[in-house]
Amino acid sequence: MVGYAFMGAAHSQAWRTVNRVFDLPARARMALICGRDAGKVAEAADRLGWDEHTTDWRELVARPDIDVVDICTPGDSHAEIALAALAAGKHVLCEKPLANTVAEAQEMAAAAATARAGGARSMCGFNYRRVPAVALMRQLVAEGRLGEIRHVRASYLQDWIVDPQFPLVWRLRKEVSGSGALGDIGAHIIDLTQYVTGQQIAGVSAVTETFVKQRPLPSESSGLAAQTDGGNVATGPVTVDDAAIFVARLNGGALATYEATRFATGRKNALRVEINGSLGTVAFDLERLNELEYYDATRPAAEQGFSRILVTEGEHPYLSAWWPPGHIIGYEHSFTHQMRDFIEAVATGADPSPSFAEALQVQLVLDAVVRSAEAGSAWTTVEPALATATL
Repeated sequence: MVGYAFMGAAHSQAWRTVNRVFDLPARARMALICGRDAGKVAEAADRLGWDEHTTDWRELVARPDIDVVDICTPGDSHAEIALAALAAGKHVLCEKPLANTVAEAQEMAAAAATARAGGARSMCGFNYRRVPAVALMRQLVAEGRLGEIRHVRASYLQDWIVDPQFPLVWRLRKEVSGSGALGDIGAHIIDLTQYVTGQQIAGVSAVTETFVKQRPLPSESSGLAAQTDGGNVATGPVTVDDAAIFVARLNGGALATYEATRFATGRKNALRVEINGSLGTVAFDLERLNELEYYDATRPAAEQGFSRILVTEGEHPYLSAWWPPGHIIGYEHSFTHQMRDFIEAVATGADPSPSFAEALQVQLVLDAVVRSAEAGSAWTTVEPALATATL
């Protein structure tokens, strides 16, 4: 694994846990973790459960005993690491968004298609697909329980940079992160809604905003505290969006609205998706991730109303491996389910999902949102993915 911070810790917990919960055709051995700081990566290896550590990701790619490379770094290094790993015949799991640009994502998807012919599999880490309630939501739509899908309503709200004195961390620099709230959390609701509905976003009209345009530079020692010089705080420009809002039309005819922001004061990690169809409605709220709201319009009028589905039964997706009904699971379980699906696909020679081709399609939506916002919210068609990156 390359990277050991937030996503590195989440992925590590999942790798440690997955074979202890699920009966799988292969067992994960956490062989080698990579990070730029020798001292910090050594500490991370010990804390997170990795056998060895290194400061050179090329060592992971070159080692013959490494089968899988898991990329948990900022977006500016995704393409380089993934391309090298695929060329070396490794299976690759890469965090979202797939890349910082469409060109990088296209190259990665094409490389994944080539590597697949040689037996190497690849997947992008959109973990919210693996929340059991979300998987059940998709199942209800696929079974036609909602009828014709007419509306999709999605929001992902955070507030961690509301304070203008919060420092200029890497997520606020375009050259490292690619984009701001749009790519970081907007990518999640784009993928999630397309996954649940089975429809793709065909066109968008968007606005973006950067509310705080200059921020204190972070201290090298803390990564958060502002760097000072003689009592004066040095600042730098924020080069990504703080918020993105767009309307969209899906290729199945549904109308959709999306909001991604890091300036929703009081909202810590509030993801919500609602799907309205001709026969019913289903809604998911991450802060109540063991539940779905479901409205069945086919029932007699006197019996209609929103019902709460507690998604903890053994027949619900993934849950037969966990606890008795009513014993809830949490955020970290979505990563364990992600590793479960990835290991099973790799071990059986199946194609894991979301593929790099699917992640490229999300990247094309992100690009259309940016282009629309730059053109004064002009209606912008989502460009088609490369033929070599078949979904």
